[in-house]
Amino acid sequence: MLKKAANIAKYTLTTILAVVLVWFAFRGVDWKAFWEGLQQTRWGWVALYFAAAVLALVFRTERWYALIKPLDPQVRRLPVWDALNVGNLISVVLPGAGELVRCGYVSSRRMSFDKGLGTIMCERVFDVLAVAAILIAALALKWNTFAPFFADNIWGPFYARLGGSAVLIVVLTGVLLVGFFTAVVLLRRRVRLLGRIAGVLKGLGTGFASVARMENKWPFLLSTVGIWAMYIAMMFCTIRALPQLDALGTVDAVFLSAVGNIASVIPVPGGIGAYHYLVALSIQSLYGASWETGILLATLGHEAHAILIILLGVISYAHLSLRKKK
Repeated sequence: MLKKAANIAKYTLTTILAVVLVWFAFRGVDWKAFWEGLQQTRWGWVALYFAAAVLALVFRTERWYALIKPLDPQVRRLPVWDALNVGNLISVVLPGAGELVRCGYVSSRRMSFDKGLGTIMCERVFDVLAVAAILIAALALKWNTFAPFFADNIWGPFYARLGGSAVLIVVLTGVLLVGFFTAVVLLRRRVRLLGRIAGVLKGLGTGFASVARMENKWPFLLSTVGIWAMYIAMMFCTIRALPQLDALGTVDAVFLSAVGNIASVIPVPGGIGAYHYLVALSIQSLYGASWETGILLATLGHEAHAILIILLGVISYAHLSLRKKK
């Protein structure tokens, strides 16, 4: 009951946060100008956006498959593809829940659920490193343009909220984690609960370290590069779809892609609101375009991706259900 109540509270709060962010993003929008901009959209570039988005999912499947293979040599690519799509579908509504769902689909006698979750943790670490690399590259290429915006609108508000307590929070978190892991190691044989936690942590560690067990690491590394190259290509195609943003180039697509992925960290359903707000703010502040153009860019990219995720998720769920019946 307590777990159920905690989940309800969690999803209620994230939904409220999403509604608030959507309100902030869309308040004051001139809908006439928005629709006029939509009518000028170059749909050929939107088609290329979908192609890049599908390729990004293919690369994600290949990367996850490369991580799972050392743990379960009998795993096949198609079930991994289906599990990934169903997980993405769940995450559109319940942020983070999709990761647990896709672990359940690929779990087997050889690879337990916690090991599967460890592979996803490994993926997330490399994704964070990729976002950081993309952001640093964009800042380096256009420092005078991007650095002030990043400092004033992303890093500044984040640091202001934490204030001087940032160091204290990091230290306390570190002390608590060290204490927790020490207790688990020393008391795992005496306390049954800690013994179970130790088993789960061992499984997570095995899954996380699966990248070190791969005989050929190139598929994993190249797939990671492919994923983020496709994300940048998706942003570039969205920009090119709007005539109002013809002055923007590849470097701008790199920076906007990084900003969009930073927004996706905020735990709201499907990234609704946070993504729209930061992308529209970037377009208005950096390039002097209207807020309506920024909202149109964000809406076009976000909703096109959501449609693709929902469509592929439903197809993969149907396929997995048929396989289960057989």
